[in-house]
Amino acid sequence: MTFLYAFLVGGLLCAIGQLLIDFTKLTPARILTAYVVAGVVLGGLGIYDNIRDIAGCGATVPLTGFGALMADGVRNEIADKGFLGIFTGGLTAGAGGIAAAMLFAFMAALFFRSSARS
Repeated sequence: MTFLYAFLVGGLLCAIGQLLIDFTKLTPARILTAYVVAGVVLGGLGIYDNIRDIAGCGATVPLTGFGALMADGVRNEIADKGFLGIFTGGLTAGAGGIAAAMLFAFMAALFFRSSARS
C-alpha cells in the first residue's frame, strides 16, 4: 500500500507542475522555486510530516521534500544553537543532497561539452 500512496502523491505533485507549465505563463524556474517554498512552508507548519509519513518517497523525492527537509533542519538547529541555527540549519540538513548535486554536475561538465546551436 505504501507504494501506491508514494505513486499517487508523487504523481499528483508532478501533475500539478505539468498543469502549471501548460496553463500558466510561469517559467520552469519559477515553478521549481514555488515547489521548494511550498515545501518550506508546509514543513515549517508541520503539515509535510504527515504527508511524508503517508507517502514515503513519493513526498521526499520531489522538490517539496527538499523544502521540507530544509525547514526541519532549521527547526532542529534553532533548538540546538539558537538564532545561528536560522542560517546553518537548512544547509546542514541538505548537505548530502547538495554535495551530490554539485559532484554530479562537475562530473557531467568533465565528460560532456555543450554545443552552440545556431
